[in-house]
Amino acid sequence: MKKKIFLSVTAILLIIGAFIAYKVFGPAVSAKGEGPKYLYVKTGSNFNDLKNELKSNNYISSTVWFGRVSQALKFKTVKPGRYKLTDGMSLFKLVRMLRSGQQSQVNLVITKLRTREDLARRAGNLFECDSLEMIQFLNNNDSLNQFGVDSNTVMALALPLTYSINWNTTPKKILQHMHMAWTDFWTEERKQKATGLGLTPLKVSTLASIVDEETNKAIDKPKIASVYLNRIRIGMPLQADPTVKFGLKEFGLKRIMNVHTQKPTSYNTYLNLGLPPGPICTPQASTLDSVLNTPKTDYLYFVASKEFDGSHVFNSDYDEHMKYAREYQKALTILLDSAKNK
Repeated sequence: MKKKIFLSVTAILLIIGAFIAYKVFGPAVSAKGEGPKYLYVKTGSNFNDLKNELKSNNYISSTVWFGRVSQALKFKTVKPGRYKLTDGMSLFKLVRMLRSGQQSQVNLVITKLRTREDLARRAGNLFECDSLEMIQFLNNNDSLNQFGVDSNTVMALALPLTYSINWNTTPKKILQHMHMAWTDFWTEERKQKATGLGLTPLKVSTLASIVDEETNKAIDKPKIASVYLNRIRIGMPLQADPTVKFGLKEFGLKRIMNVHTQKPTSYNTYLNLGLPPGPICTPQASTLDSVLNTPKTDYLYFVASKEFDGSHVFNSDYDEHMKYAREYQKALTILLDSAKNK
């Protein structure tokens, strides 16, 4: 009799143990669907907020066992972040991940951005901080001073790279990541090359941004840089059309006319001598090196080829340059008129 009772109790305990083990270590998280699923825990969230977030998104069917496992693992302090969930994840793994704050970072991919507002929007779509917080930081010279930039030059720090950053980050930390990449890029060798051109790293970025807006053709970039450096050397206005577009914030302009070049802005290089106050886009690293390795030329002029193949015609003679400029303008007029008639 005693043996039967013992066996019955043992069986019951084994069943209870198996049930508990299944609840703790068995599949508990539902994260089905296309692509990875993420749990976003906002800064300032408490334990109840976390449970509600899991339940409202149907990641777990009940918060009871989540609470029990959390209590057993002494998980009390909620750490904000972006946590990757896998379908069938156990409560044990889920709680241990949340307790350790083992979040999945966000990839901030910078390709070509023109304005601070562009960067703020990109960050606001990816991180806990919104675009308003980001633009306020980017517009605040007191905040930017620690990075050696101001609101005009800050976009120089946004090298076209992929930055892996925690979701619950701040604008300041985003800039810290960019500044570290910027510091790594500007080796002593590159700094010496910039000095040899009479430029600072920030001015190299500004010039490179103009070059990047002028062409995508890598072979022409050093020569375009040489034109602008030659103009700076002799005190000639850069007369760079992309800077006019930037100053007017009319990036879709196909043809720059007198009405545009006569509008005063701090970025109008028809009216102002030298480089503009800061970059007009985020230049590629290869373009920065194109500027740093600019060949010595006597070029003062260049114009896009009438073949519209992305190449340019370079010249040191103004009359010769105007001949090619007229050819290009004629071809452009025909092209635009043809587009209108379609």
